[in-house]
Amino acid sequence: MLFHTWTFFCFFAVVLIGLMLLRKTPFWVHWILGSSYFFYGWWNYYYLALIIYSTSLDFFIVRQMERPGARKKLWLWISILNNLSLLGFFKYADFFISNINGLTGLNLSPASEIMPFGLEYLLPVGISFYTFQSMSYTIDYYRGKIKRETSFIRFAAFVSFFPQLVAGPIERAKNLLPQFHKFPKIKRQDIAAGSSLFIVGLFKKLALANYAALYVDRVYEDPSSANGASLTLATFAFAWQIYFDFSAYTDMARGVARIMGFKLSLNFKNPYTSASLSEFWSRWHISLSTWFRDYVYFPLGGNKKGTKRTYINLLSVFIISGLWHGAAWTFLAWGLVHGAGLTAEKALTNVKFTKIRLPRWVKITVTFLLVCAGWIFFRSRSIDEALIVYRKIFSLEWNDPQFPLFLLLMIGSVWIYQLIFESKMKKILTENWIRVPLLIGMIIYLFFCSSEGDQFIYFQF
Repeated sequence: MLFHTWTFFCFFAVVLIGLMLLRKTPFWVHWILGSSYFFYGWWNYYYLALIIYSTSLDFFIVRQMERPGARKKLWLWISILNNLSLLGFFKYADFFISNINGLTGLNLSPASEIMPFGLEYLLPVGISFYTFQSMSYTIDYYRGKIKRETSFIRFAAFVSFFPQLVAGPIERAKNLLPQFHKFPKIKRQDIAAGSSLFIVGLFKKLALANYAALYVDRVYEDPSSANGASLTLATFAFAWQIYFDFSAYTDMARGVARIMGFKLSLNFKNPYTSASLSEFWSRWHISLSTWFRDYVYFPLGGNKKGTKRTYINLLSVFIISGLWHGAAWTFLAWGLVHGAGLTAEKALTNVKFTKIRLPRWVKITVTFLLVCAGWIFFRSRSIDEALIVYRKIFSLEWNDPQFPLFLLLMIGSVWIYQLIFESKMKKILTENWIRVPLLIGMIIYLFFCSSEGDQFIYFQF
């Protein structure tokens, strides 16, 4: 059930009506939980068993941790291994089997052929998100950062909350779970702000991401027949496509939640206005990058165990991040590109020539180019295909790429808007004479945009 379909609008209308009818009863949380399970079951109801199992086990484990004399570390590892095992089997089993077959010459059956009940899809949508969200609850309780949730219904609603269930943001228990303890106060400004967020997200998805995909998919369908200029433009366009697509989902998720009176975490903060890779990762997919920081980088020692260990920790985190995004060597390579880039950035911090003051726009441009170099691996279907793209971009095959002018104008307008937002002129963007015409323009465009569009890119992760 996609946010940008009439099916979801009807579903959300029913959810809102039911929520308001139950607002003075203790059953409003049950209604949200049931609605969330219905939403998730819409994709494939067999996989409801997985989220219920993961939720139940982590709830039970934390309850066991609270008992006097409990072996908390043992229970913590049971939670971590359970969640990672679920994620590992459903996300990486076929990847490992295919590589074992390739290396050994064996003919092992893919995991998808031994799934019970004739399940069609191996990867349950959203499993990478809700396992991390549930696992963070047990880790934070073990660290003494949160109290145990006594209500299974509230905890299950936290893990499965439908606006952010399948593609984030990955919420922490300390932020979202307390919001289920009392019926949210739905104010007029919440409805207005939530609706605006949803419309902006809808515009990003249908008007920007899907439009950019038309060019990107055409060029990347067969990189060997494309020229360097087309591949360069398609790579730049993909950088914006994935930003528009993913931030669109989180905008709509935050908008839907806000209309219901809930506040979800900010997940994107104009990442392409970053002047360094480290700044980029403080602005891109913030809920995931902070998750890896808090639960992987810091436990490995962070930057407190010497320079070499810091570099190893950075590379390790981004290798894991690459694998989290998908079971393919291209995602591993993408993670290595960012890990190596951040390591080099940190290593060059004290080098004299790197301390030369450069205009911020130069740093932003260089950072954007480095990020795009990584996106090539992310978008390509194989390492060989990515190498073809690199070779063609750096060759002299730069004849007419048939530039899509309208696409360039839209991307350029968004980038300029974000740069103004990051500057001293930010205040002008809050003026109604700017905001209202922009919102009206988006609505008019969406009114004439008849296509519902494809599913979101991050659903595959």
